[in-house]
Amino acid sequence: MREMITTGNELVAMAAIDAGCKFFGGYPITPSSEIAHKLSSLLPKNGGTFIQMEDEIAGICVALGASMSGVKAMTASSGPGISLKAEQIGYGFIAEIPLVIVNVMRGGPSTGLPTRVAQGDILQAKNPTHGDVNMIVLAPSSLQECYTQTIHAFNMAERFMTPVMLLLDETIGHMQGKVVLPDVSELEILNRAEFTGDTSSYEPYGADIDKPAVLNPFFKGYKYHVTGLHHAQSGFPTENGEIVEYNIKRLFNKIDVHSNELFRSENFMLDDAQICIIAYGSVALSAKQAVLILRAKGVKVGLFKPISLFPMDKAEFENLGKKFSKILICELNMGQYSTEIAKILLRDDLKTLLKANGRPLSPSEIEAKIGECYGI
Repeated sequence: MREMITTGNELVAMAAIDAGCKFFGGYPITPSSEIAHKLSSLLPKNGGTFIQMEDEIAGICVALGASMSGVKAMTASSGPGISLKAEQIGYGFIAEIPLVIVNVMRGGPSTGLPTRVAQGDILQAKNPTHGDVNMIVLAPSSLQECYTQTIHAFNMAERFMTPVMLLLDETIGHMQGKVVLPDVSELEILNRAEFTGDTSSYEPYGADIDKPAVLNPFFKGYKYHVTGLHHAQSGFPTENGEIVEYNIKRLFNKIDVHSNELFRSENFMLDDAQICIIAYGSVALSAKQAVLILRAKGVKVGLFKPISLFPMDKAEFENLGKKFSKILICELNMGQYSTEIAKILLRDDLKTLLKANGRPLSPSEIEAKIGECYGI
C-alpha cells in the first residue's frame, strides 16, 4: 500500500501513469491544469510523451493520433474546452479509438465561473457530440476514487475501444488530503485486443453486434482505413443502409450489454433507511455528513451514490424507486441527473436540492431540505 497527501487532480495523473498511459495532449484550463502539469513531469520519466498544444482542439487530435498508434492516451480540460473537443469526441466514437477524456467541471455556461465548483456538464458528458453516441461516464467523489476510477476509465476505453469521460468537479479536483493507494502490482490493468492472423484476412470493423472493433496499432503491417464517415468492415466509407444500421447498433450494444457490469455505485446506510438521498461527486461528501447528522437525531436516512453516471443501470434505479417513497436528489446544476433518474422512475414526487451559483452544497443545507420536504 502507498500513503500520500495529494490532490484529486494529481491522483488522476498518477493513476494514468499506473494504468499505462504513454501520451497526453492538451491545453491548460482552470480547474484541470494540474493534471497536465503533473503529467508533464511524470510522462517523460515513465517512457511517455507530454505535449501542450496550441488549443483544446489540437490537444484531443494529437491524443487520438497517439492512441491509433497503439499507446494509451489521455486529454483533460474543463467545460469550455470539452465544448471545443466535441467534434473529435464523435470521431473517436465512430472510429472506435480508445481515449480517456477528463473534465474537471466548473461553473457555466460559456466562460462562467472558472474557479468555482459546479456539476453542470452532466448531460454534455452523456452526449458530448452530435449524432447518436453511447458514452461511458465516471464521476469520482473522493480522493481514492480519483485514482481508482481513472484506472477504470483506461480499462473501459481499452476494452470497449471508445472514448471514456472522467468527470471530476472543482472541489474534488482541488481537494487535498491523505489517501492510501494499492500497489501497482495489485491493479487489474486491461489492454486492447490485437489481431494476430494473416494480414489478408484482417477486417478491423468486422465485429459481432455486441463487440468492439479490433484496431491493430499502426506500423505493424496491418492495413485499414480510419474515417469519421460510416464505414464497412475494412474501414472504408459506405452509405449502405444495412451496414450503417448494423454498426450504429453495434456501437451501442458493445456497451449496453455490459451496463450492469459497468455501473458502479455505493450505498451508505441504506439498509434500514426510510429516506434516500441520491448524490454524486463532491455533493456526495456533504450528503454523507448530512446522513450522519440526521442519523444522530434518529432520522433514518441513507445515501445512494452513483460512481458511473452513464450508462445508467435502469434496474438499479427502479429498485430504488420501489424501495423508497421518499427520494431527494442533490446536485450542483439545475437538475441534469435528476431528469435522467425521473425518466427511469416515471415519478413526479421526486424531491431535488439544486444549486448552480458556484458554491458547494453543505450538509446543513441537505439536512434542512430533508426537514422541509418530509416534515422532520
